[in-house]
Amino acid sequence: MVIRNEKPGDIDKIWHINVEAFGTAVEADLVNTLRDSGSPYISLVYEQNSQPVGHIMFTPVELTGDTSGLRLMGLAPMSVIPRYQNSGIGSSLVDTGIELCKAEGYDAIVVLGRPEFYSRFGFVPSVRYGIKSEYDVPPAVFMILELKENGLIGKHGTIKFHDSFAGIEQ
Repeated sequence: MVIRNEKPGDIDKIWHINVEAFGTAVEADLVNTLRDSGSPYISLVYEQNSQPVGHIMFTPVELTGDTSGLRLMGLAPMSVIPRYQNSGIGSSLVDTGIELCKAEGYDAIVVLGRPEFYSRFGFVPSVRYGIKSEYDVPPAVFMILELKENGLIGKHGTIKFHDSFAGIEQ
């Protein structure tokens, strides 16, 4: 098993991983759009037998009204080829991504996902901090992970994702 940053030669493989995992090209196309947007991003692949079988991406998000320089990342999408799912690959990608975001100085990570999965990494509903998603989703599924202790104290507002997320079914 190897988790590493994506390379240019991985782009088509990552696209196919997302299509297989989600059953549609929507997330696969989103990854390409985010990559091409010019925004900084973290994109990791999980290799098994020298072949990428999983992928995760983190891109900057902003907290509306915040002028403190808070640095936030959004985790999305994460995908694993179906025959490799439920084997720890997704968890390994999340753990590695969290550590990389910490190392790069980000204050927190947000995710829209299953609480039973993401809570094991320390994600909590973002409403605990007075932070909500720009999308109309149940509060329990929009979560945040503080990467710097007390970094979210006094912060509140709405998380705005990159414009490329517009139109994606939430």
